[in-house]
Amino acid sequence: MLMLRGYVNSEILADHRVRPPGATGDVPQDILSGGPVVDTRDGRIGTLRVPDRRLVLTFDDGPDPEWTPKVLDVLKKHDAHAVFFVTGTMASRHPDLVARMVAEGHEIGVHTFNHPDLSYQSPERIDWELSQTQTALAGAAGIRTSLFRPPYSSFADAMDDNSWPVTRHIGERGYLTVLNNTDSEDWKRPGVDEIVRRATPQQGAGAIVLMHDSGGDRSQTVAALDRMLPALEREGYAFHNLSEALDGPSAHTRVLGAELWKGKAWVWLVQASESVTTVLVAGLVVIGALVIGRFALMLLLSALHVRRVRRRGGRWGERPVTEPVTVLVPAYNEAKCIENTVRSLMESEHPVEVLVIDDGSCDGTADIVEAMDLPDVRVVRQANAGKPAALNRGIAHASHDIIVMMDGDTVFEAATVRELVQPFADPGVGAVAGNAKVGNRDSLIGAWQHIEYVMGFNLDRRMYDVLRCMPTIPGAVGAFRRTALERVGGMSEDTLAEDTDITMAIHRDGWRVVYAENARAWTEAPESVQQLWSQRYRWSYGTMQAIWKHRGAILDKGSSGRFGRVGLPLVSLFMVLAPLLAPLFDVFLVYGLVFGPTGATVGAWLGVLGVQAVCAAYAFRLDKEPVRHLVSLPLQQILYRQLMYVVLLQSWITALTGGRLRWQKLRRTGAVEAAPTAGTGARGAAA
Repeated sequence: MLMLRGYVNSEILADHRVRPPGATGDVPQDILSGGPVVDTRDGRIGTLRVPDRRLVLTFDDGPDPEWTPKVLDVLKKHDAHAVFFVTGTMASRHPDLVARMVAEGHEIGVHTFNHPDLSYQSPERIDWELSQTQTALAGAAGIRTSLFRPPYSSFADAMDDNSWPVTRHIGERGYLTVLNNTDSEDWKRPGVDEIVRRATPQQGAGAIVLMHDSGGDRSQTVAALDRMLPALEREGYAFHNLSEALDGPSAHTRVLGAELWKGKAWVWLVQASESVTTVLVAGLVVIGALVIGRFALMLLLSALHVRRVRRRGGRWGERPVTEPVTVLVPAYNEAKCIENTVRSLMESEHPVEVLVIDDGSCDGTADIVEAMDLPDVRVVRQANAGKPAALNRGIAHASHDIIVMMDGDTVFEAATVRELVQPFADPGVGAVAGNAKVGNRDSLIGAWQHIEYVMGFNLDRRMYDVLRCMPTIPGAVGAFRRTALERVGGMSEDTLAEDTDITMAIHRDGWRVVYAENARAWTEAPESVQQLWSQRYRWSYGTMQAIWKHRGAILDKGSSGRFGRVGLPLVSLFMVLAPLLAPLFDVFLVYGLVFGPTGATVGAWLGVLGVQAVCAAYAFRLDKEPVRHLVSLPLQQILYRQLMYVVLLQSWITALTGGRLRWQKLRRTGAVEAAPTAGTGARGAAA
């Protein structure tokens, strides 16, 4: 639809070159000294003049939705007929005005489709300009016309060796070429009096008067017309269309059959493209407001979060949390990663019990852990039943009241568990989200996900923490109070995003969910497009499921209602609706590059990218990450974001069609061996 709109609005095919006057050696003298109507049909070479006291008013470049109706009103007021030389682009966009012209007795002429100087165009392009305009006229009024006026034309004596071949070609196609012999020059807007003077023939002579009903402010034209018509009528002038003035047959021929339906289809499609474009522009405004609003909210609330953390000084209660915790590691075929994961927990500065729940692995995952023979590390085996079931099995075997959950491909820093559990000093805290970071960020896909994690996830979590509506405890690093888990029934298998589901359930049960930015976990992100697609498809679809499952919170009272009326709308807007509309940025980028204005389009896109870069740089600063990875941000916006769009669209389709996804195991490489030491950035993420 956008391509059609650009095509119809002359934004790609327009040719604004105008050839200067040339030699006239090839133009017959009868043409140069003849009348304003040139007839080269059927091999003839001749001209026609309008009889005395007859005036043919002609209007070029319309129809215009503002000025053409006013011109028609004045003509109707004075019972005058005229000829409107319309462009195909304007006729396609405003077919109702073309139909009105015909209904009120005016004649229509072709003024090309895109208004180019035809002396620069090939015969094939000229034929296209004619036929495409005729298609628009067929769809708008059910007619075709035999009248033609070339753009940038003037009097007959201005015909030159460049325009004469075009006139011959037009005649061979069955058209009368209608020039003029009285030019109002209204396009210069010289004033009403001057327009009237220039448009008035001398000594009662007949004339074809050139005026315009489009192309800018035509208020002077309308006023001059309203003054001129009664004045000339008193002098005995009659105002006819061309056929009436020449006492000839009508220039219009009725179109029937396939040509008529082809024209109607064309007009309908053009109207649809205008409507769709209007809707898309409205969507662009909405997504622009959402994106800018989200960025502003993230920056403001993240800064507030930083100040709160500084004021708290790391303290959540009267004394720090020092009691042991249970760390659950659900594992399914994690042989390449599980040893790194467990050893990182053994370096913990906080006392931990580690439970590896082997969910029916067939690659010896459980055997590897048992062979390590580490203290306070137990293996619980079960038949394959899925991650939620594995976590519930682990909760049942846990020895402590605070339960940390992590993925089998993740490694913790030594301080991660300690930082993660400190918020439980506040008895109102039911769960804590940690800071998940991409360990294998050396590849391009990894670097893009690193930007996404730091900016899109962790900056978001600071914002949600301040608003007290954290939507997701990441599966890679999160902690829960056992009481909170038991009160909501443990991990649910209702959705594919069990981490989002349990987080929302804990909110609805009245607990606080907070963010511990210093509880860093290094996880292995997907390294192929296929693996990334599978992961994000599950995340997107699972998030939609969780939002739908907990939609009743909107009507709840207390903290559940607060989450429902604050958290759910924000998650729906920023994680589901905004990404669905975000492709409009890129669609209009392509549209602007193809159809123009290119400079303004690129500037606007770079402006949005600049805002994103500022937010990303701020997020990297908060996370104490080197900003060198932001070099790939522009490429991420062009390539990576498109993949995420399609993933979300597929999730929407799955949700709307009632489809059901199954868990999909990602292939791991063991690229993240150990957590980096202080100040090393991503070191330690070695294969």
